[in-house]
Amino acid sequence: MTNMTNTIPSTHWLTCQLSSAGIATVTLNRPDKHNAFDDQLIQLFITQLQTLAINDSVRGLIITGAGGSFSAGADLAWMQRMAKYDEAANVADAAQLALLLNLLDRFPKPTLALVNGGAFGGAVGLIACCDSVISADNASFCLSEVRIGLIPAVISPFVVNKIGMSWSRHLMTSAMAFSAGQALTYGLVHQVVALSELHRAKDHWIKVTLGNSPKAVAKIKQLLHQYNTHSPLAKENLAETTVLTTRAIAKSRVSPSGQEGLKAFLTKTQAP
Repeated sequence: MTNMTNTIPSTHWLTCQLSSAGIATVTLNRPDKHNAFDDQLIQLFITQLQTLAINDSVRGLIITGAGGSFSAGADLAWMQRMAKYDEAANVADAAQLALLLNLLDRFPKPTLALVNGGAFGGAVGLIACCDSVISADNASFCLSEVRIGLIPAVISPFVVNKIGMSWSRHLMTSAMAFSAGQALTYGLVHQVVALSELHRAKDHWIKVTLGNSPKAVAKIKQLLHQYNTHSPLAKENLAETTVLTTRAIAKSRVSPSGQEGLKAFLTKTQAP
């Protein structure tokens, strides 16, 4: 087990530990809310990624969740609050999530999503941005936005880039839950292990990562992004992608169906 030391400032909702070997572990730390994220946590996450990206002692990054969930995705109270704001404010708000995803997707060091439990909505987007994904076998996944009248707009380019258009169409339009084993076949997850073996698998990833050249890995990641010319995440398409997706989620949040869906979810009533 790699020795962990608290050498990077942490917050209550987002903790970060950097090992003596240079492995940073960022943990979503709202177990009482299933590690759901809101605008505040997103800002904390952005700052943490920007800090870690320029830290030469960092050799790898692990993203995981506290408690029994990886993340429930967007905090519904946050979504309900933003639904009361106008479209321009929602565009600005969604742009921060887009920035977070881009920072994680283009993080210059190897990244691992260690999925310790359920991952829903936006959490699937975080997972899709990581180089490697190890999941506990009891984890479940769902792109659940359409159930409450919203759309997975900002995360959609990253998910499509990871699992392809066919599975994205099926999972985003059906909101069907899927298992870790299914996530493995879709290409979202790379390894599935028993929950009791999750940390052993993580330690093996760390060992392998530390045996590789950091500069070579950074160049590989840069090269792969350059190859990815047809993706909406390609450099020449990225600005337009961000504009389109942030506008789309903003319109969805302030739409009658979005607001009615959020209200029904929070009051545990049947959505119209």
